Amino acid sequence: MASMLVRVELFREVESLFSTMQAQGISPVDNKVFSDIIEGYAATYEIEMGISVYDRMRDHGLVPSLSCYRILIQLLVRKHETQLAIRVYMDMLEQVFKLSDVESVHFENIIKLLCKDGRVQDARKFLKKAMALGLIPADSVLSEISTGYCEKKDFDDILSFYIECKRAPDVLIGNKIMFSLCSNFSTKRADLFLRDLEQLGYVPDVRTFAILICWSCHEGKLKNAFVYVAKLLSRKLKPDIYSYNALIGGVFNVGMWGHAQDIYEEAIDNGRAPTLSTFKVLLAGYCKARQFDKVKEIVDDMVKHSFIQLALLEDPLSKAFLLLGFSPFAVKVKRDNDVGFSKTEFFDGVGNGLYLETDMDEYEKKLTSILRNSMIPDFNSLLVEECDRGNLKSAYMMINDMSFWGQEPSLTAFSVLIRAHCSSRSNFKGISSLFDKYQKLASQLDGKILNLLVQALNKKEFMHKRRIIFDEMLKRNVPIENESYTALVIGLFKEKSYRGFHYYWEIARKDDWVPKLEYFHVILDYLCRQEMIEKALELFESLLVSYNHLKFEICNVLFEHLCVTGFTGIAHVCVEELNRLGYFFDYMAYAYVHLIRGFFKEKKFPEANSIFHLMVAKSMTIPYEVSLLLIPWLCSTGRFEKAIALKEIVLRSQPSDSFSIYTALMNGVCKQRKVLEASHLFFEILSKGLIPDSEIYEKLIQAHSRVNNLRRVNELFGVVIRRKLNVSIPSYRYITRLMCVEGRFLQALSVKDFMLKENSSSKVIIYNILIFSLFQTGNILLVNTLLKELEQHGLILDEITYNFLIIGYCRWQDMTSSRQCLNTLITKDLTPTNRSLRELISCMCDHGMIHEALDLSRIMELKGWVHGSSVQNRIVEGLLSQNKLQEAEEFLDRMVEKGLVPDSITYDNLIKRFCSYGRLKRAVDLLDLMLKRGNIPNAATYDFIIHSFCKCKKLHQAMDFFTEMMVKKLKPSIKTWDLIVRNLCEEGRTEDAEKLFIYMTGMALTPTREMYCLVIDRLCSDNKFEKASEVLQAMQRNGYTPDFETHWSLISNLSNFSDKESSNRSSGFLSRLLSESGFAQGKESKSKIG
Repeated sequence: MASMLVRVELFREVESLFSTMQAQGISPVDNKVFSDIIEGYAATYEIEMGISVYDRMRDHGLVPSLSCYRILIQLLVRKHETQLAIRVYMDMLEQVFKLSDVESVHFENIIKLLCKDGRVQDARKFLKKAMALGLIPADSVLSEISTGYCEKKDFDDILSFYIECKRAPDVLIGNKIMFSLCSNFSTKRADLFLRDLEQLGYVPDVRTFAILICWSCHEGKLKNAFVYVAKLLSRKLKPDIYSYNALIGGVFNVGMWGHAQDIYEEAIDNGRAPTLSTFKVLLAGYCKARQFDKVKEIVDDMVKHSFIQLALLEDPLSKAFLLLGFSPFAVKVKRDNDVGFSKTEFFDGVGNGLYLETDMDEYEKKLTSILRNSMIPDFNSLLVEECDRGNLKSAYMMINDMSFWGQEPSLTAFSVLIRAHCSSRSNFKGISSLFDKYQKLASQLDGKILNLLVQALNKKEFMHKRRIIFDEMLKRNVPIENESYTALVIGLFKEKSYRGFHYYWEIARKDDWVPKLEYFHVILDYLCRQEMIEKALELFESLLVSYNHLKFEICNVLFEHLCVTGFTGIAHVCVEELNRLGYFFDYMAYAYVHLIRGFFKEKKFPEANSIFHLMVAKSMTIPYEVSLLLIPWLCSTGRFEKAIALKEIVLRSQPSDSFSIYTALMNGVCKQRKVLEASHLFFEILSKGLIPDSEIYEKLIQAHSRVNNLRRVNELFGVVIRRKLNVSIPSYRYITRLMCVEGRFLQALSVKDFMLKENSSSKVIIYNILIFSLFQTGNILLVNTLLKELEQHGLILDEITYNFLIIGYCRWQDMTSSRQCLNTLITKDLTPTNRSLRELISCMCDHGMIHEALDLSRIMELKGWVHGSSVQNRIVEGLLSQNKLQEAEEFLDRMVEKGLVPDSITYDNLIKRFCSYGRLKRAVDLLDLMLKRGNIPNAATYDFIIHSFCKCKKLHQAMDFFTEMMVKKLKPSIKTWDLIVRNLCEEGRTEDAEKLFIYMTGMALTPTREMYCLVIDRLCSDNKFEKASEVLQAMQRNGYTPDFETHWSLISNLSNFSDKESSNRSSGFLSRLLSESGFAQGKESKSKIG
């Protein structure tokens, strides 16, 4: 019972059931049911209910499933319920699960949550507990705790932490520690810490030394920087470009500009491509040293490396000053023409005296700033620049470099990057990974960017991430844009997350969300297809208010989708109500057209007809497409006069569509085999001066073929040939069938020859139709002749031909030919139809060829072909008929293991057979397999299983299946009711047996006389005489007369019982009982005898 309630997601009802069981002293023991309830609550974000069930489950000593733990922890982390998440996670670790099964992601998320809240010590304690239970933490977990310590500047704790874990940090976290030490303290302390880390096994990389080099240059300790370069080289590593930039800036700062060129050239020789920052520091340094000839050389190098373009007459120095951030006229290099060089500050290569005309303080300040900033790479600025250029690939490389440098993007840079991603609508995996990596930054993004993200993450695999972002927006009370709600709702459609949809739908509606009209189509289509009509109408009303100027379009969308999805009746009510409110009288004709189409699709033809008459009564123009629907239907219901009247109405208003109307009418009368009316209509068409086309002739041919009028068919076929009209394949099929039925095989061959000349592209199809018709009449000899003819003409048989041959030969018991055709089909790597396989295997089993059927089944297994219900049933029944029970079970196991069971599988007969063999487990397995595939076994199947369990004295299992029948609204047979009552009485559960009587009455069934007697006898044996008398009276009310022995036994026992109470009361009661039973005063009972 609990399992069934869980299946239909009635979780609170299951809890109530368990509470009732507990009150009766019955302890629930079903782990799976409890786990399913918790998962169900978690899916609907009902965290309190989920935890409540979890606690109750653990109180009973039950262990949730691993998937249950995962989902619950995931939700707790998402809701920032840190303590609960830790408790549940530790409980999970203490269970018998393999540690490899426990995803580290949940553990890492809890650690992240603790560190995010600044509770680094708690995170460390949690890790220690988990490690004590055998968990080996991932580097990412250690990184989270280390990052927390870095933010608190607790570097001693970091060292003790790694010593405690007996691990060394990875390069990423090691560099983060180094960068944090350098930026917050000094390179000296960082160097000492590095030695401690190396003792733990840490191996520094190029970037570790780059951090020390850059910060040494920044501190003005150029000598130390070169010492680190030496250490780097001693490890056979090469400095990166950022180290070279810092060294260049460092030598310029101490006035050693002559070495800058050497460092620059070494960088190029070591394969380090210069960046824009490299050139900027060179330009700044040479400008500061007044080496303007060198400045010109650097500008030329920048042109060569394609960083800039220099116009033919453009001054390289002006370009350099511009690149350094000076305005075009702010700095000028002038020659001192005074004889005494009074203004000369420096000389060029040829000895000319030069001086600068600028604000020297500003000039020196800017250059010094560029040189100083060059020493520590400014990744954030570079990242923003790449995003502004639209170069997301380079931006990602920059993010990667930042990680190795132990840095994190600033909130501004992170926001720019996310915005650029949303605008480009690309690399959503990148966005997802960024959010996981920089959760703290992600939690600080402004509402505008969060809205952009929710709208941009529109792929199914990112729906979970979108929901996390959306939940964060709700938590922070960020204003949510209409487009964000729309994107989320549509995404939930695609994800088929029905619970999530309902949850977020309510939130959106409370926030007065209204989608744009262009998305109304999509949302309305989903709501209608999921039968959420109330929500659809609610949204429709909101749109009418918000977009009143578009009410025509909104109504059109609503009626169209309601009618297309099977809710035309509701659409009709809406049309009438809106019309009453005066919304769109002019639009009524369009609305009625939708209604007629919808009613036709739902096969509600009378309703469609009433709408049509309403349109006529209101003198509305009947659209052409509506008449094409109504005319054939009127013909199908025998109302030819009304169909003709409709034709006249339409022709008067729309004469240009007359031919299509006549064609529709011809189609209607021909389908009803009204060949006389069709002939009259044909002459009317001719009298109107219209020339019938091939479609009309085809309808006539098919109509006369249906009534087996070969003479008329030949006449019409002759007219078609003379007019050189095309004969369609369907018409040819009718003609051929009729000729074969009439025994006109030579004529059928002639028609075939004619069709082959006219349809060169459909030759095999033409042969297939004739072969099929010949098999229908049993003319196998002519079939064989046609096959030889096909071979002579070099035509290759297709799958359809072979399938026709397999089925046809089987039908006429030619098993050898049928099997040969199948072998040929398989050899040509073609696939037979399920029907062909079904017919052949059934035929083999009918002829006792079970081994041959199994051989064919093995071929099907190798090919991965699904075994339909008929195939499986026939083979298993064949094996069972030969008492090969084990082989039958092995065959069924193979079908499941290899995934060869179709969704439409039916095992009703096999379940009964296995029950009869006493293989109840196999029978139940087959029933469960049917249910998993969405197929409900019939009532007789359940009856068989229940009877089998009762026979084995397993009443509990029998009652489970009996209850399942009730839930599935299947009616047990009277024998099953009787058997259940009998078994309940044998076990002393008379109260339950009486409840069954109530259920039977509710189902309009009457318990049998034997059922009543069983309950009465058991009640008497249990000395429950008053209860027995009540059942006896109920039995009599249903028209049954108890047998004398039962009646007298009850009276005797009641007499003895009542003597102890009161002789007067006994007399009155017995007299009444006898009277009601029909024994009093010698009156003859008119009650029925059961």
